[in-house]
Amino acid sequence: MHKTKRLLRKCFTPITIMLVPHSKSKLWRVRVPLAGLLAAVILWGFGTFYVVSIGVQTVKYYQMSEQLSYFSGQFTEMRSTIASLEKAEEEFTRLFSLKSKKKVLEAVSSNDTGSPDIDVLKKQAAQAMVSVASIKRYVEEERDIYYATPVGWPVPGALSSPYGKREHPRTGEPAFHSGIDIRVPPGTPVKATADGIVSVSGWVAGNGNIVIVEHGRGFTTAYAHNKQNLVKVGQKVRRGDTLAISGSTGVTTGPHLHYEVWKGQRQVNPISFLEEKS
Repeated sequence: MHKTKRLLRKCFTPITIMLVPHSKSKLWRVRVPLAGLLAAVILWGFGTFYVVSIGVQTVKYYQMSEQLSYFSGQFTEMRSTIASLEKAEEEFTRLFSLKSKKKVLEAVSSNDTGSPDIDVLKKQAAQAMVSVASIKRYVEEERDIYYATPVGWPVPGALSSPYGKREHPRTGEPAFHSGIDIRVPPGTPVKATADGIVSVSGWVAGNGNIVIVEHGRGFTTAYAHNKQNLVKVGQKVRRGDTLAISGSTGVTTGPHLHYEVWKGQRQVNPISFLEEKS
């Protein structure tokens, strides 16, 4: 009991704290119990520890937020890439009438934790996109070639004069026939056999009314002896569009269409272009 009283007396023994200013002002004296000073020190320690803990947790929070934002961006980019691949795959499936194998989306490796490896996935997606782009360029090029290549008959009818050497129907002398003649009734629509731009539409000497279409890829077609041309120079046409009405203008022996195909600045036999190749 006596020891307890002595301890309490010491705890509440006042301590004087002196504040000495650097001027001529008088000294400041603060009297506080020893227990109060100890309590203040302890509280200051706990407060400092709490503030430091909060600071560390805040730093960790921002670090985690940055990592979450980074991975969220990476997965968003992956979803966009995969969506592009799926769209391209659907287009190629439609073009080639093949069933999807989905090999691109199956090429995903995993690490020990079972999480996807972003760098590997990005590399594989980039390689797949290069392959898809190459296939797309090839398909577009083949499409351009297809639509620029003359296909089919410009008019329904019977072949009356072939391409190559023959006797001229008017003079009877040997001559080179630069196209084919298709016997057809007057007034029959003359159709373009490929997409292109009209370069000539008018009267040209023995050809009468003639239409010439430039198709690109080195192809040109000519349609002669028309009763009436229906297109103008510079006009864009598509395969199957009506260019003229058949007739017998110019030097002819009867109603027919003279049809020519040019490839690389030289005339070629149109026969090989009359039937569409599968």
